[in-house]
Amino acid sequence: MLDESPVSHLLSRISRFFSSPDEALPINSPIPTVTLPDESGNPVNLAATSSGWLLVYFYPRADTPGCTRQACSLRDSYAELLDHGVQVFGVSLDSVSRQKRFRDKYHLPFPLLADTDGRLAKAFGVPTSFGFSRRQAFLFRAGRLVWRDLAAATDQQAADVMEALRKYNDGSH
Repeated sequence: MLDESPVSHLLSRISRFFSSPDEALPINSPIPTVTLPDESGNPVNLAATSSGWLLVYFYPRADTPGCTRQACSLRDSYAELLDHGVQVFGVSLDSVSRQKRFRDKYHLPFPLLADTDGRLAKAFGVPTSFGFSRRQAFLFRAGRLVWRDLAAATDQQAADVMEALRKYNDGSH
C-alpha cells in the first residue's frame, strides 16, 4: 500500500513548488525599496509611503474569485483599517490596465501595484510561478515588518490583519 495517493503526491509537489518559507521576508525587516506603478501608472515606492502601519498583500490574479474575495474583505473593512492608521496596497503580477479594471470594478479604495516583472514579489520572498504570485500578506509598523501571513486567507484577510493589530497593540506579539 502506498503512503500517499497520486493526487496527494502531486499536490505536495505543487505546494513545495509554490512555497518557500525560508526565503520569505523575515520579521523586523525594513520595507523593500522597489518602485512600481499603481493602477493609474503612477510610481509608488512602498518604503517612502508610510511611517505608520502599512499592509502589503499579494494575490495571484486580479478579478479571479479568491483574489476578489480577498480584496473585497479589505475594502469592506477599510474604514476600520484607516481608523487604526493602516495604509493598504495590493500587489499582483498583473498589468497596470488589469489592476485598474479590477480596482474600478470592485470600487477598491486602496492602490493596486502592477509587479509585472516580479521585482517586489522577489524582494518580499513571495513565490511566483506561471505569471501568478502566492497569496501572502505583510504588515509593517514604522517601516519594519511586524507580522506576515504566508498562507493568506481570501474572505478572512481583513479579520486576520485586525487580529494582528490587536495582538501588536496588546503587546502580545
